[in-house]
Amino acid sequence: MAAQREWYEKDYYKVLGVKDDADAKSITKAYRKLARESHPDTHPGDSKAEDRFKEVSAAYDVLGDDAKRKEYDEVRRLGPADFGAYGGGPQGGPGGFNFNVGTDGFGDIFSQMFNRGRRGSGPSAAAGPRRGGDVEATLTLDFVDAANGLATTLHLTSDTRCSTCDGSGAKPGTQPRPCSQCGGRGTVNDNQGMFSMSSPCRACGGSGMVIEHRCPTCNGAGIERRPREVQARIPAGVADGQRIRLKGRGSPGRNGGPAGDLIVECHVTPHSLFGRDGNHLTVRVPVTFPEAALGGDVDVPTLDGSTVKLRLRPGTQSGSRHRVKGKGLVTAKSNGDLIVTVEVRVPAHLNAKQREALAAFAAATTVTHETGTEG
Repeated sequence: MAAQREWYEKDYYKVLGVKDDADAKSITKAYRKLARESHPDTHPGDSKAEDRFKEVSAAYDVLGDDAKRKEYDEVRRLGPADFGAYGGGPQGGPGGFNFNVGTDGFGDIFSQMFNRGRRGSGPSAAAGPRRGGDVEATLTLDFVDAANGLATTLHLTSDTRCSTCDGSGAKPGTQPRPCSQCGGRGTVNDNQGMFSMSSPCRACGGSGMVIEHRCPTCNGAGIERRPREVQARIPAGVADGQRIRLKGRGSPGRNGGPAGDLIVECHVTPHSLFGRDGNHLTVRVPVTFPEAALGGDVDVPTLDGSTVKLRLRPGTQSGSRHRVKGKGLVTAKSNGDLIVTVEVRVPAHLNAKQREALAAFAAATTVTHETGTEG
């Protein structure tokens, strides 16, 4: 019932910025654009972006499915007034009651609206599959490992499937049995004339199954909290503070629902030599005054330990920046460059020959102080 109640309050077409008669291709295109703009991985720590991403995803979950979209349009067409007449208003009945109308016409509509997904007699028929919660972890990475990417093992303590009963909740050697009160449906009906009110079965809690002999480890929950190891692949180029989402590595789902995600927040330690500007690497390289004045080739270190030649033009100024193509971070989307900042080093001590040479250079140099030019 929660999803249907929300349909009255949420205009999913407006959320995605499309018209009510938009085709499936336009809806998918709008969703992908908005999802990229608000994805949590590109807005670490931004709660507003995360809420926007969830809102966009919820809208697409309905409008991107032909059956759900048809049902959504029908619910919106009926309006909250009709819902109030047949279901007690937008708040619904206590305990998540479902209402079925037995008259022709409205009977089929409300049956589809309020009982979708409840066919069958399994344990998830009433309560429905529930997605597991997300788990958050932190990972400290060396600068080089963050640049190149790596496969690593994360050591966590979190909820996971019970190792004793494998998630069934029952003592080993036994199995849950269908609830005798609801027949395994998870719901019980209360017929009141033309209305049939359906509510979760109290005997089984809406699961449709009863555990007579509970697992001694998890006490029937099917989930235990314990240390576990998760193999993770960290992509190349991950930045400090970036959050990586690993699908299905979080807490286990309930009633056959999917597991949640593992969200890894990466912390990258600084490098002693290199810095980072997006996908570009930065480095400062000292050169001598003659190299800067006369020009020439200097060796520049790279992140992989090799060196490349950088040709300086005569008259290169201290603090000038030079680009070495393709020697930055290499990611799945792009290759960065190496940005070299030249620093002209002034010697702290001169021998007699060097002092004599500089004195001769100074004598041969005239400086116009008004313009700062040399002659």
